[in-house]
Amino acid sequence: MLTIQGCGHHFCDGVSRRAFLQIGGLAMGGLSLPALLRAEGTTSRRHKSVIMVFLPGGPSHLDLYDLKPEAPLEVRGEFRPIATRVPDVHVCEHLPRLAGLMDKLAILRTVVGGPDDHAAHMCFTGWSRLGSQPAGNWPSFGSVVSKLQGPVEPDMPPYCGLAARMLHAPYNDPGAGFLGMAHSAFVPDENGRVDKLLDGVSLERLGDRRALRRGLDRWRRELDGALSAATLDPFYQQSFELLTSQKLASALDLSLEEPRVRDRYGRGTTELIAGFNAAPRLNEQLLVARRLVEAGARCVTVAFGAWDWHEKNFIGLRGQLPHLDQAVAALVEDLHERGLDRDVLVVVWGEMGRSPRINQLAGRDHWPAVSCALLAGASCAGQVIGKTNRFAEMPLDRPVHFLEVLATIYQHLGVDPNQIALNDATGRPVFPLDGNGPLRELL
Repeated sequence: MLTIQGCGHHFCDGVSRRAFLQIGGLAMGGLSLPALLRAEGTTSRRHKSVIMVFLPGGPSHLDLYDLKPEAPLEVRGEFRPIATRVPDVHVCEHLPRLAGLMDKLAILRTVVGGPDDHAAHMCFTGWSRLGSQPAGNWPSFGSVVSKLQGPVEPDMPPYCGLAARMLHAPYNDPGAGFLGMAHSAFVPDENGRVDKLLDGVSLERLGDRRALRRGLDRWRRELDGALSAATLDPFYQQSFELLTSQKLASALDLSLEEPRVRDRYGRGTTELIAGFNAAPRLNEQLLVARRLVEAGARCVTVAFGAWDWHEKNFIGLRGQLPHLDQAVAALVEDLHERGLDRDVLVVVWGEMGRSPRINQLAGRDHWPAVSCALLAGASCAGQVIGKTNRFAEMPLDRPVHFLEVLATIYQHLGVDPNQIALNDATGRPVFPLDGNGPLRELL
């Protein structure tokens, strides 16, 4: 592995954020990152982007956006609904900032179609990992966009993943699937957990390694003629441009951001909740996400917090919701203030809902029959889509399938996943969404 070290800065948690940029497989002459740049580029500087905030574990729809104050105590729980900026729309009392921005949001109260499975797969692909898969497996939406649209700028990756790797493997980005590593998310390794750190490596020494790459290509070509270095050279050149890009480094460097903006998002914490194997509550990752899309990224994903509260649900959510409220509200405000709200779609959701009846441990169990999502940006404006029955057990009207949300993401990005077939690992054409259309309420 190769890591290039940038300027050192520290967040409030004391962890050094040097914006390490990581690429793989250099030791034996292979370089995986150049493949990322093989997708067709675009010359347009104004582009559409998506920021997805994945809530691993399944957030409780009853306790966030679909409270049932008239239900029995064992269903309604401890939280009170509060009024929002939109008449007759209420959310949890621990989401006051989002309540004040409701005219800029869309709440989905009837998300359906997911299995009882702790995995990011439904949110990233629209498909269950437990069902049938095309050869090579379904790709994440960012990988599809990387394949079909490529980078906006040659020195900015189209797809970035900010989530630290979670111990529960299915919570992580399922990857590029049959599209191959060329279209995997670019991951800045902020924690520095890499195979090799090249301390003090200058751009001149990096150039020497580029010369070594060219030499290895010549050696391989002379041995068997099987590989054409002339074909690969432009992509390796672009890779080094990306790795030494001031634009990318600046987007990752939060010391360049105004202190008042950083304070608005909050700093969060790197600490994980014991037993959850989920994500830290890093509020500033949402700020990094904004900086990346502003610099040219098309898709950015973040994982935030832990939401699988089988025990002490209300104690747990009191620790999660204020962080989520602050960070997401700051992101929405920031996008509007910068005039990016029409260009950037924000999607906040998890893989399932929680059981309407509170269990004996004061927790809520898995409930795949219905879940929720929060959308902002694009054409979202004070909307609530879908209605559940009196105990929030199932939709009464307008069930919204995961695939419809993915179709909305694709439509915003200018991709029609029902018209463009991609070849799976056997060469068979596959449509990413198989006929599902976007949310008509947001058209």
